[in-house]
Amino acid sequence: MKRFLVICIAVLTMVSCSEERTKIPVYAWTGGPGDATDLELKAKFRDFKAKGIDGLMYNGGQNPETYKRVGALVKEAGMEFHTWIPTMVQGENPKIDKELYAHNRKGESAFDKPAYVDYYKFLCPNKEGTYEFLSDLYGRVAAVEEVDGIHLDYIRFPDVILAEGLWDKYGLVMDQEFPEYDYCYCDACTSDFKKKSGIDIKTVEDPSQVREWKQFRYDLITNMVNRLSKVVHKEGKVLNAAVFPGPSIAKKLVRQEWNKWDLDAVYPMNYNDFYLKDAEWVGTVTNEEVKAVNGSIPIYSGLFICPNPENKTNENDPENHGLLPSEIETAIRGSMENGATGICLFTPDRMKAEHWEAFERAIYTDYSKK
Repeated sequence: MKRFLVICIAVLTMVSCSEERTKIPVYAWTGGPGDATDLELKAKFRDFKAKGIDGLMYNGGQNPETYKRVGALVKEAGMEFHTWIPTMVQGENPKIDKELYAHNRKGESAFDKPAYVDYYKFLCPNKEGTYEFLSDLYGRVAAVEEVDGIHLDYIRFPDVILAEGLWDKYGLVMDQEFPEYDYCYCDACTSDFKKKSGIDIKTVEDPSQVREWKQFRYDLITNMVNRLSKVVHKEGKVLNAAVFPGPSIAKKLVRQEWNKWDLDAVYPMNYNDFYLKDAEWVGTVTNEEVKAVNGSIPIYSGLFICPNPENKTNENDPENHGLLPSEIETAIRGSMENGATGICLFTPDRMKAEHWEAFERAIYTDYSKK
């Protein structure tokens, strides 16, 4: 009997080890800490780890001390800790001169008249003051011992074209680039572009047709990322970013040519519902993303979770759409079979019990045996 029990234990141990070996890497976007105590945070982080999450992209503001405190608790729970801090979107701040904010084609400042929503106060990436503010911010946070990496977000221009799934929400039909959503036309951008190309973009009837003008703005964001990369790497930390899918979609909608960025990993937000696509589309767009970087940089496929699956069909706001429990395996399989290194959840707090059940099956599958 004892021999039988020993054999059973050995077999179970081998199965457990096998599962551990085949588990895919999983990250998650989350934030806080708000009023949560250390005990409450510890319990939450231990729960995330037990459910299969390996690292957090954590939004906790701009104070390095917050990341020192939370980072220690995340590391204690056995997860990686990356600070998720918006880049070009910055609210009113005494450290930021109002002249640093971007201007649209109508000449309106993103500070005074932001596009779509009030928080869309985008900085201009062509101003040295913008770089100085961001390099100081990310440098101080990257210097925190508990931080593994800096996670950039809103590292782009405002959406010159919204994802189609958002058109009804904002009462728009965005079949072209409208002036109020087209950035940046500040004096620095337009004069620098004229010096480089000989084109006075302010006199062009339809700037959306000028390829060089698009490339100029792609390059502004690329240069900002690559300069910030040096700042973060100097502290011995990694740099990654949340980006729009593609990069074909990213270029068209928000001027992100992210396949040219100096990043250690990329987290495309492959939110299928925003593009009126089904869960199978996640695999298709992941394939494009992996090819765009020639497989040289890890791609973590971002998955948007439906917070109330039972009410999805009655929900008008696409922000409350997302993957149903029945779709999460399809999205994960599509991501992994098309070359993703892992996935990232937006967000674990939106996951229902049924999501977690499907998720557990999916993350312990060996996708190399396609």
